[in-house]
Amino acid sequence: MRIVALAGGIGGARFLRGLRQAAPEADITVIGNTGDDISLFGLRVCPDLDTVMYTLGGGINEEQGWGRADERFTIREELAAYEVGPSWFTLGDRDFATHIVRTQMLDAGYPLSAVTEALCARWKPGVRLLPMSDDRVETHVVIEDAQGRRAIHFQEWWVRLHAETPARSISAVGAEDAKPAPGVLEALDAADVVILPPSNPVVSVGTILAVPGIRPAVAAKTVVGVSPIIGGAPVRGMADACLTAIGVETSAGAVAAHYGPDLLDGWLVDTADAAIEGDLDGIAVRSRPLLMTDVDAAAAIARAALDLAAELGS
Repeated sequence: MRIVALAGGIGGARFLRGLRQAAPEADITVIGNTGDDISLFGLRVCPDLDTVMYTLGGGINEEQGWGRADERFTIREELAAYEVGPSWFTLGDRDFATHIVRTQMLDAGYPLSAVTEALCARWKPGVRLLPMSDDRVETHVVIEDAQGRRAIHFQEWWVRLHAETPARSISAVGAEDAKPAPGVLEALDAADVVILPPSNPVVSVGTILAVPGIRPAVAAKTVVGVSPIIGGAPVRGMADACLTAIGVETSAGAVAAHYGPDLLDGWLVDTADAAIEGDLDGIAVRSRPLLMTDVDAAAAIARAALDLAAELGS
């Protein structure tokens, strides 16, 4: 079986670990969001790609869900001593090494897809990890505060402001001119099923789908999504702030409608949202527990998604 998953950060990575366990013989390709990427301290940081790579490769900080395990912060402390910022974005020493290697390769002319492949050669995540595009795409957020109306990088809004300042709008800058990275459309064309993990539907999955050519390639397949919303609230993070910014209610049903029946064939919701189980404007909805308390729980969710895809594709 050939599976393609569109993934953001923590939720997507933990789901993928379950998917790998649920379908150990499958050929899994992960298309990772790069809209969260940011340049800091002269280095190119790719948070979502790294979270997937570290999680599947066994190097993730399990408690946080991001960053490296057994991390130290000597470099951060030294930068602070020099009063070099930003101080709101935490990078550990081990993590710095990844960003140094990535930046050196990018500066040498290698595309992000080749760089990601080289980094994964160390981590052996057990999936093929592809960035959505080799072209630079950055998610920016327009806010209005004491400094007036202005656009800031998504990471500043998310990490420094904790998404507490309402977003006037969210834009994937550069997406409309970007091209899918090598292998992305080919993987989608060959896929037996496409899975949308419980990643942020606006700034993770939504950003991937904004790259021209990806959404129609996904829609041509049997697509099953897993709701990131349980009982009217995000499982983790501030996805509700993102949904509010684009005028979408924070509910499992509203997120399914946001994706649309032209994209989604099936939708898994938590038992807390079982009231919408059945047919939702052409989308087959099934309910089951969706909290990924451990790898086995994530694997059970992944199996349910694959079972629904098999049912819909038969």
